[in-house]
Amino acid sequence: MRNLNLDQLRALIDVVECRSFSAAARRLNLSQPAVSLQIRELERRFGVPLIERFGKQAHATAPGRELIKAARRIFDACTSAEEAMRRFRENWIGRVHLSTTLTAMIYRLPPLLRKLRSDHPGVDLVVTNMPTPLSIAKILSNEVDLALVTLPVENSELRIKPLCEESMLAALPAGEKDVPEEITPEYIMRQRLLLLTEQPPSAGHATVMRWVAAGTPSMAVGTIEALKSAVASNVGMAILPEVSVDANMANIMLRPLRPPLNRTLALVEHRNKPNEPALQIVRNALLALAAPAAGSNKKMRSRQIKSRKSARIVAPSKLRSKIA
Repeated sequence: MRNLNLDQLRALIDVVECRSFSAAARRLNLSQPAVSLQIRELERRFGVPLIERFGKQAHATAPGRELIKAARRIFDACTSAEEAMRRFRENWIGRVHLSTTLTAMIYRLPPLLRKLRSDHPGVDLVVTNMPTPLSIAKILSNEVDLALVTLPVENSELRIKPLCEESMLAALPAGEKDVPEEITPEYIMRQRLLLLTEQPPSAGHATVMRWVAAGTPSMAVGTIEALKSAVASNVGMAILPEVSVDANMANIMLRPLRPPLNRTLALVEHRNKPNEPALQIVRNALLALAAPAAGSNKKMRSRQIKSRKSARIVAPSKLRSKIA
């Protein structure tokens, strides 16, 4: 089958829009006979009339209307292709696919992503939330370029760069009585522990489960923000990473864990990944996570722990019943 001629399709659309061969010819900067020839060739190709006249006006026939609908979709696709190629032509550097833990995506990446977009608009960055095991699998299959994961990760095919250590804190309803200054696995075993629902389970989830006592009663909640809301509503307690702690957490008191529980955020990539310009830019931006906020987080955590000791709980019954 012969390829469609885009000029002929454009002529058909313009004739119908202008209701006139002569007006369409002026719009296309062609002669009227040239436009008429394009329409005749289209009709010959498909074997059906595409234009009919009512007095001095030209209108599309039923087949003509269907062809115009298809032609508009074709031109939309052509426009998308032009725009896609223009990105490669005009200051485009490259595309990088980053996978990340949900905690890093919510609490660490937003300012970094804003700066990357501002400083390097030619970098096409795709960010996907994945638990650590899935990120590792995607790195090894070359479906992901870089990954922010929770250690431990061991694989000789990977280049692993630890970035920052995150302390884990116990979060309890502010109205809870007889709460010790430090929370132990034995204490948690007598409470209802709220855990994230993640499939497959994340490395962070595994870290918490190794720390808590076996047989600890627990229930699943969707996100860290939902965990905090559930704790504030007296549904149970949770173990939160320090990076998720903020000064506006109402009705929650925080306690350190004994023994301390930490987890490490790391940057992972394949050892044989070619070092392209866009990849280097994103990698350097992520490496900036290595040092910064540890001191400020500890100060904030200290303020939180002190300020929540006497906080009063207000537990919305709707939230409690919804989560329960």
